[in-house]
Amino acid sequence: MAMTLGYWDVRGLAHAIRLLLEYTDSKYEEKKYTLGDAPDYDRSQWLSEKFKLGLDFPNLPYLFDGAQKVTQSNAILRYIARKHNLCGETEEEKIRMDILENEIMDVRMYNIRICYSPDFEKLKPDYLKGLPDKMKQFSQFLGKRSWFAGDKLTYVDFLAYDLLDVLRLFEPKCLDAFPNLKDFMVRFGGLEKISAYTKSSRFFPRPLFLKIAMWDNK
Repeated sequence: MAMTLGYWDVRGLAHAIRLLLEYTDSKYEEKKYTLGDAPDYDRSQWLSEKFKLGLDFPNLPYLFDGAQKVTQSNAILRYIARKHNLCGETEEEKIRMDILENEIMDVRMYNIRICYSPDFEKLKPDYLKGLPDKMKQFSQFLGKRSWFAGDKLTYVDFLAYDLLDVLRLFEPKCLDAFPNLKDFMVRFGGLEKISAYTKSSRFFPRPLFLKIAMWDNK
């Protein structure tokens, strides 16, 4: 039985989940919800179903897998990863994963807040000014490892790839000074299942955000 991934018809917080589903060769289908056009930005497609799906904390994205109903994007990632031994093995790996998962979410949510802010153009310069220091931290954390937790791929690499890809769309030169991050992106993108997915009709790279965002909303 195929899993069902529910989310808006944008890339958003579902991209890493889609990448992981594809990498693990999971059978899934998508339920995509569309936000209405300006000025009302009608959410009724989602709101009409939101409290009828049996979700403990109704939200998007959600994943249905038989009797299992999971919300929260990182909880969904971990659920899929546990099925495929992509949650790390040693305590050191798991600590690194916990740290990186939360750091990525902090950085991602800061970027999202700016991109949805009416003051986007005013906020962008300061954001860009601080971006190199943040990239340096990610670069130092990765070091000479192949993957962020260690020698083996884990679900946090899917989060990292998604975030770094968003940031290089936002500032195309942000990875130029960090060869190990650029190598990571090439390494991840070159994974057989990931490469095949990005060439398929299922691939959904943009828009990043909903229509109410100030950047990459169409």
